[in-house]
Amino acid sequence: MKRRIATKRIYDAAAEDDGTRVLIMRLWPRGIRKERVDLWLKELGPITPLLRGFLDGKVSWKQYVPRYLAGLERPEAQEALQQVRALARKGKVTLLCGCADETHCHRSLLQAYLAGRPPGVD
Repeated sequence: MKRRIATKRIYDAAAEDDGTRVLIMRLWPRGIRKERVDLWLKELGPITPLLRGFLDGKVSWKQYVPRYLAGLERPEAQEALQQVRALARKGKVTLLCGCADETHCHRSLLQAYLAGRPPGVD
């Protein structure tokens, strides 16, 4: 059984081959209708202080990565991860976030985490 987990920006157009569209942001993105998302797992978004620190430049990407990954060990995040894994066993899952730069976004970290690959830190 092949797991297929993709990533996409929530503001990009939805496509038929997106499979199950899972929003992984703590806050609902401005201007996005509920119909554009199949499931909202806010527990997989970074905690607010971490995200604000990163966006304000007080937390570097190198610092952000291990802190975000540590947050995935919280029980509520583990429960949400199980939901994503179950969906991926049935078909394609697309993880959605609002970040413009996917290389410095938690959606790419989460994709690597679910694939069992260590995320790269540049």
